Amino acid sequence: MMQKQKNMKYGAVGLFLLFVLLFFALVSRFLYIEITGQAGGEVLAAKMEKKYEKKRTIEAQRGSIVDRNGEVIAEDTASYSLIAILDKDASHVEDPEKTAAELSKYIDLTEEEIYKILTKKTASGTPYQVEFGTAGRDLSNSVKLKIEKLKLPGITFNRDSKRFYPNGVFSSHLIGYVEKDPDTNETVGKLGIEKYLNEEMKETNGEVKFESDRWGLLLPNSKESVTAPKNGSKVALTLDKKIQTFLEDSMSKVQEEYNPSEIIAIVSNPKTGEILAMGQRPTFHPKTKEGLTDTWHNLAIEESFEPGSTMKAFTLAAAVEEGAFNPNDTFVTGSYKVPGTTAIKDHSGIPAGKRITFLDGIQRSSNVGIATIAMDKLGADKFREYLTKFGFEKPTGIDLPFETAGIIQYKYKRDKASTAMGQATAITPIQQIQAASAIANDGKMMRPYVIKEITDGNTGKNTKTTKPTASGQPISAETAKKVREYLGTVITGKHGTGKKYKIDGYEVAGKTGTAQYSEGGKIVRGASDYIYSFIGMAPKDDPELVMYVAIKQPQLKAGKAGADALSAIFNPVMKNSLQYLNIKPTNIKSQDAGKLEDYKGQHVSTVAASLKKAGNEPVLIGKGTTIVEQSPKAGTTLLEGEKVILRTDGNLVAPDMTGWSLRDVMKFANLAELQLNTAGSGYVSKQNIKVGKMIKKGDYCIVELKHPSQLTKQSKKQSDEKADDEVSD
Repeated sequence: MMQKQKNMKYGAVGLFLLFVLLFFALVSRFLYIEITGQAGGEVLAAKMEKKYEKKRTIEAQRGSIVDRNGEVIAEDTASYSLIAILDKDASHVEDPEKTAAELSKYIDLTEEEIYKILTKKTASGTPYQVEFGTAGRDLSNSVKLKIEKLKLPGITFNRDSKRFYPNGVFSSHLIGYVEKDPDTNETVGKLGIEKYLNEEMKETNGEVKFESDRWGLLLPNSKESVTAPKNGSKVALTLDKKIQTFLEDSMSKVQEEYNPSEIIAIVSNPKTGEILAMGQRPTFHPKTKEGLTDTWHNLAIEESFEPGSTMKAFTLAAAVEEGAFNPNDTFVTGSYKVPGTTAIKDHSGIPAGKRITFLDGIQRSSNVGIATIAMDKLGADKFREYLTKFGFEKPTGIDLPFETAGIIQYKYKRDKASTAMGQATAITPIQQIQAASAIANDGKMMRPYVIKEITDGNTGKNTKTTKPTASGQPISAETAKKVREYLGTVITGKHGTGKKYKIDGYEVAGKTGTAQYSEGGKIVRGASDYIYSFIGMAPKDDPELVMYVAIKQPQLKAGKAGADALSAIFNPVMKNSLQYLNIKPTNIKSQDAGKLEDYKGQHVSTVAASLKKAGNEPVLIGKGTTIVEQSPKAGTTLLEGEKVILRTDGNLVAPDMTGWSLRDVMKFANLAELQLNTAGSGYVSKQNIKVGKMIKKGDYCIVELKHPSQLTKQSKKQSDEKADDEVSD
């Protein structure tokens, strides 16, 4: 018994010593951690921060692109992706049939297709969540809110931002597009302004750091660390949305009718160098990228080619400046002999062996006449100086990427004479626009530009403003005036090659051009294998606009010429743009008759009757009886048959836009303050807003545009279907 008690005492002492050692070990450990702040080789503060410090991203926006009047061309906008949770351990889809039926009203999938997605099984069983492909992506906020109102279990959304191009095909190669970098997930500009000013428009997301509990809730008295987001800069261009729309509409019609391989068109202000519109075919849609593989190049600045007879305008200007042109002197048509090579001949429209005046030669676009002026009257060396003065041997310096320079072939005698008439030498369309500004702007040549200003996206302060810059003065004001008079007779003269470019109400000065082109080092020699072009300015006495148009390889039917295709772009764009800019016509007795009144406060029936009587179409977008706003605005000169959108008091309702031009759709969207999105080009064939449905500010207006021929086929099909229905009844 005594031995047992003795053993128990030893045991108790052992346990006591063990606990004392453990206590001192724990105290030592605590003291070590307290002093060093480390445990297991890790800094505890950092580990706690990682575990309990939360981060939330504050999204920044890429800088928007707007036109000269602030109309949006490209901007970031919120978009949403539809997601369905199928995992039964979470809030999941409880009734797939009902969910499919409801969702089919808002996304472009049938009930059957949605039901199949909602009941999807994989090899490992039911997936946690599913998405709905392209039909469930890029949903607008209004669609998201409508779906949320349904309160469907298991249906949720992921928020994202997308680049929104509300005008669809709209100077696409100039504007460019964006893509997500797969490595960094950053938005990167591709082509045009999006690429050229990527660093300026690039956004940097911010973040909020805060201490939280295990459930992610903010701890009391904890401090937030906020890194503010940095929005990209806003870029205002010199483009005018309305003039660009005129251009896009006209090019689409010509593309449909003549199917050329290329169209290039530029509209500029010769007094400043501002590019008001620039377009081409082939082109692409910046959202879908459809058409992008046809060409990556901005043809107006990246493609140089023989200009043809438009070059004669500058040869003429050089000769007038040097006193080497007398309009009443004469020459003999037929051929111009170049020593050591074949003679230069006139085109088939000029009878050979006839003595005509040099002015008549300009009107007829005589190769012999212009070669005589350049080589014999002016002199080859002096003419070469003017090629430099007009800026043909170097890029213009326009603020766009990848501009190329012209190629001047001036070594051999024939090249020198050929250059004077627009052959042998290759130049770009933008170089011709710059050179033409000297003729239009009293001798002062203006450098073209497209960036009007850049504004900081966070402070709103202007960081860059482009000022008009003269790139030279190759001719005097007096010479410029004389040249405009001579080029005016190309349009009005008895034998003028530019008769089809005559515009009612405005005097035009300009020069036509026809040039061959080569492929694979050989000249293409087909019936329509030419580049037809025209450079014109109006009003002739004091030009406000200069426009260049070129069409390559149009499919000309019997009785049609290159001028028919060119004038179908030049004439409506120039006339509509001059009227839109309120440039007073030169030979119309009364312009006021075509100006729009101020209809605010007037009764709808009175206004509608007045507009119909004047030959215009009133479109009402309100259920009230009094006009509160209108588009176009009061004082605007109306185009023939133009729609006038009238907003009344009361609720706004959607009109039937079938057959409308994009220009009219834009007026409606602006007046109703809707978010416009377009697909295709031409005229409206489909709209997302039902006719007669109530609309409100901020709603999305999505229209599908088609070419006139497609609309005709669609209309015929609908008529046939209606006829079949009537027969079956």
